[in-house]
Amino acid sequence: MNGASREALAAARERLDALTDSTSVDAAKLAEDLAGVTALLHREVSLRRVLTDPAQAGEARAELAGRLLRGQVGGEAVDLVSGMVRSRWSRSRDLVDAVEELANTADLTAAQRSGDLDDVEDEVFRFGRIVASDPELRAALTSRTATPAAKGELLRSLLGGKARPVTERLIVRLVTQPRGRSLEEGLDSLSKLAAERRDRMVAIVTSAVPLSDRQKQRLGAALAKIYGRQMHLNLDVDPEVLGGVTVRVGDEVVNGTIAERLDEATRRMAG
Repeated sequence: MNGASREALAAARERLDALTDSTSVDAAKLAEDLAGVTALLHREVSLRRVLTDPAQAGEARAELAGRLLRGQVGGEAVDLVSGMVRSRWSRSRDLVDAVEELANTADLTAAQRSGDLDDVEDEVFRFGRIVASDPELRAALTSRTATPAAKGELLRSLLGGKARPVTERLIVRLVTQPRGRSLEEGLDSLSKLAAERRDRMVAIVTSAVPLSDRQKQRLGAALAKIYGRQMHLNLDVDPEVLGGVTVRVGDEVVNGTIAERLDEATRRMAG
């Protein structure tokens, strides 16, 4: 997003944070409501165009959203969406993307409250690795002929009882409502959003053998020092790494042995 949409999204994030700071708000229910609004706006193109029409006053757009949503979703979701449509958006699609992000953030807030956020992050990452290694599974989940209900049932059979309920909800929504994104893009977006809940960056670490707890702690501390933010490590094992380690943070990829990277981090910290 850029321009007006970026500012509108930032304001919406602040309103969501203020709302979910209250423990009386059911974050999981709010996420469900916002997901329903996302599906509605994605399906009804003319509606989202009206709700983002700059020729209409912001208050008029908010009143329309309130009339349409009141009684269909909870009051918190109505207030959030009404506030969002008061803002200016560069593209009508940006509004849909923003509501979806708020839905996912609300679900991740629910996970954070229950102490499950770390597990949800790891489960989303692991699911991505499973899909990457199983072409048939990926084909089934991205098939244009399979119905959303069939995809949801397949995911529930795979994840039910094996992943946190929040993880299952996030992945089922992503797969059944892809909205033009690839599965990989959607999973990466969820991973980054989960990390941002703790103001952390995500480092994808691939090593030939599992890292020890001490190695994970040292690597995480070194990367946090380098990037100036707390770092969440998504760990993967690949024997082809041949004793070294690959670290990817955003678009930056660093190859080398664990010892070499830690020594370099130490030198940079000392300098």
